[in-house]
Amino acid sequence: MPTVAATSITPPDQHLVTAREALEPLYEKLELQTESLVLAAALEAGWSPDEATEALAALRLQDALFTLGRTN
Repeated sequence: MPTVAATSITPPDQHLVTAREALEPLYEKLELQTESLVLAAALEAGWSPDEATEALAALRLQDALFTLGRTN
């Protein structure tokens, strides 16, 4: 009968990855998908690529300022 070596399992209090590190790749993937959809919709509506990119950048800036509590 073959023997199986015991595998140690790291307890939750000794995990090396923080919640932020675990969630960050998913957040970035969703952000990229969202930006692609918004840009595609703007282009389909007749906006130029430059206009769509500038509008998206303005929205990102507005969102960042709101998050930081610096809205106008």
